[in-house]
Amino acid sequence: MRTRVRGWRWRRNPLRRRSDVVEAWTVLAVAMLLAVGAPLAGAVVGWWAHHEARAVALEQRAERQRVRAEVVGRTPDSLPSVGGREHTYRVTVRWTEPGSGPRTATARVPSGTQRGETVDVWFDSRGRNVAPPPDGTAVWQHTLAIGAFTTGSAVAVVLLGHSAVRSTAGRRRMAEWEREWALTEPRWTRRRAP
Repeated sequence: MRTRVRGWRWRRNPLRRRSDVVEAWTVLAVAMLLAVGAPLAGAVVGWWAHHEARAVALEQRAERQRVRAEVVGRTPDSLPSVGGREHTYRVTVRWTEPGSGPRTATARVPSGTQRGETVDVWFDSRGRNVAPPPDGTAVWQHTLAIGAFTTGSAVAVVLLGHSAVRSTAGRRRMAEWEREWALTEPRWTRRRAP
């Protein structure tokens, strides 16, 4: 039966080794890093990612233009299957710009859109059809994903470091044990030390 004595590594006693003290301090440091450091790192990096994603979204909103366009091209009858994503296809659309008259271009529209329907399409400054800029939800998804990944990575690094310290402490503990046993064994077995 095994009994545990709380805090034995912190108390002064003849059985406490240096490796025990190092391991005790390491456990304390790991607990603090896991409780405070990793979440703080995730929050800081998430905040940075949110700032960057908002800046990109604002920049894209400034350079992209949304127009309400009517589908005038022929729509496909069947769509290829792509796992779980919303299907889009290219068709000809027409819209009227104030001061310049009607315009026609090829743009991606959601599947199921029929000829004659009006859809929102986005164009960049060169007139190319582009994806809509990220909205607030996409920015927050990006922020949370980056923050969670950073927190998880910090936890993994801390736990790997702790594992390395424990492994090194265990090797040193065994080396200390071997040295002590080399001195103690001859007295117990009546053999001479090498």
